[in-house]
Amino acid sequence: MYEQSASRQDGSAAGAGALSPPKILCLGGTHDAQVTLQERFGDDVQIVPVTPMRALSQLGSGDYIGIYADADHFTEVIDVARLMQNERILQGMPDGVVLLDNDNTILWANGRLREWTGRDDVVGSNFYDAMGTPDILGPDFCPFHSALGTGRESASTLRCFQNRYMRVHVAPVIDKDKEHPPRHLVVTIREVTDEIVQQQKLSAIHQAGIELADLTTDEVAKMTVEERIELLRANILHCTQDVLHYDVVEIRMLDPKTRMLEPVLAVGMTPEAASRKLRAEQTGNGVTGFVAATGKSYLCEDTSEDPLYLEGAAGARSSLTVPVMLHDRVTGTLNVESPEPRAFSESDLQFLEIFARDVAIALNTLELLAAEKASTAAASVEAIHSAVALPVDDILNDAVNVMERYIGHQPDVVERLQQILRNARDIKQVIQKVGQSMAPTEAQPLSARVELRPALVGRRVLVIDTDDSVRSAAHALLERYRCIVETAHDGSEAQFMVRSLSADQHYDAIIADIRLPDMSGFDLLLKLKEMMERVPMALMTGFGYDPGHSIVKARQAGLQAVLYKPFRLDQLLETVEQLVIGTEPPTDQNS
Repeated sequence: MYEQSASRQDGSAAGAGALSPPKILCLGGTHDAQVTLQERFGDDVQIVPVTPMRALSQLGSGDYIGIYADADHFTEVIDVARLMQNERILQGMPDGVVLLDNDNTILWANGRLREWTGRDDVVGSNFYDAMGTPDILGPDFCPFHSALGTGRESASTLRCFQNRYMRVHVAPVIDKDKEHPPRHLVVTIREVTDEIVQQQKLSAIHQAGIELADLTTDEVAKMTVEERIELLRANILHCTQDVLHYDVVEIRMLDPKTRMLEPVLAVGMTPEAASRKLRAEQTGNGVTGFVAATGKSYLCEDTSEDPLYLEGAAGARSSLTVPVMLHDRVTGTLNVESPEPRAFSESDLQFLEIFARDVAIALNTLELLAAEKASTAAASVEAIHSAVALPVDDILNDAVNVMERYIGHQPDVVERLQQILRNARDIKQVIQKVGQSMAPTEAQPLSARVELRPALVGRRVLVIDTDDSVRSAAHALLERYRCIVETAHDGSEAQFMVRSLSADQHYDAIIADIRLPDMSGFDLLLKLKEMMERVPMALMTGFGYDPGHSIVKARQAGLQAVLYKPFRLDQLLETVEQLVIGTEPPTDQNS
């Protein structure tokens, strides 16, 4: 027989002993042995029979002065004693530690579980009942059964205590001889609420980011610019208010040329702040300008103490501003503010940076879809124009040829031909206006817009060349810049075209090949000088080709420019601009 006495652990236990008999735990042994033990100690000591695993929780209460066990249970007593030595460590752990039997009954638990459950004594309770009948979220939906059945560790996540999340790790207690299946489990419980909520928030932000850009070309094609901005505004507000829980938000986009930060969205900002002009500069432009200039996020913990902060929301005491990045390039800024000082944490900063990337993608998607709409419309207009440009020119050419024959003979025929000329020229104007309405400039992204050339708008240009591809290219290139282009096949036709213009019309630029079927470009220049007060003319030629020194002669006669084939678009535009300088603007310039 083995008997071990233990001193009282604290004064409270001693006080309890003064009121009731001291207690001794009796591990194992037969009923007769327990009766004999009671007779031996007498009525002054209470003998409490208990299993070895149960002894740990009983001793933890401090109400027992010792353990009695026969020789068969000596080893178990030693194991319990070792566990008792570590109990103080287990009690102070931030994780919950529980000993369960194979019915999920709690045999022992440290103080953390009692703190979570709000119960002074959880021993003897079913584990799931003590945890408030939690939802088991997996990955193992029967972790205790799995650990007992397989003899291996298992894990799962529980949702309990009003949406608190606990991760449980279950380890079976293996019998030393390994002949018997495990009957007890050691369960550690760690609260992972912050981690789970963070994951859920990341997932919600990711989903919201997908929704921001979840648009089709057809949807955007039916929207005006204002409707697209309003759609984006609604989606962003949904995410910032319902997912990130921010009520004040401002988004600005960076113009890469001017470095100005243009307002896109401002909710909760003062009117002065929303309309404030800001540039991407580190000083003098507030936190927003600093973030746009450096590409670094900025956490303003107290606006009253931050020299960079410019008032955004009325009464704001803290702000968080992050760059809107697309492919490592700053395209704008995203700013949120709070009336509370130090309202934002590093975690908030990370969330907002993630959301800002989604905002960048959404804005870029809208930009691309708008560009697709504009380019599709422009392509349609160009396709129409390319199909009719030269045929309309043919109508003009035929009309002026016929009219030359009837001038002075049949005035009514000339009148009809002049009407045909006016109608043919109107066709081009109508096509241009339709194109502008189908793909308005303000609906196009900067990358899709044609560079402004105000000097070319409304200018009438005559191109003379026998090559259809040259005449067609003149239409395609110059009409992008709202020039009025007409063409002729040879020098005589060019003269007819000049003569057919009404009194309030004239050509602002004339571009002719140096070698025409019926005359040279120099000869055409001389003939046009007889018809026009000023001939704004350029000659086209291949490099090294100048038969009879035509260019030299033409320059002496007033030729203003030479284009060498093949020429670049910028060279063509600069040449036409050079020719129109000094001419009076046409009356239809604003058309």
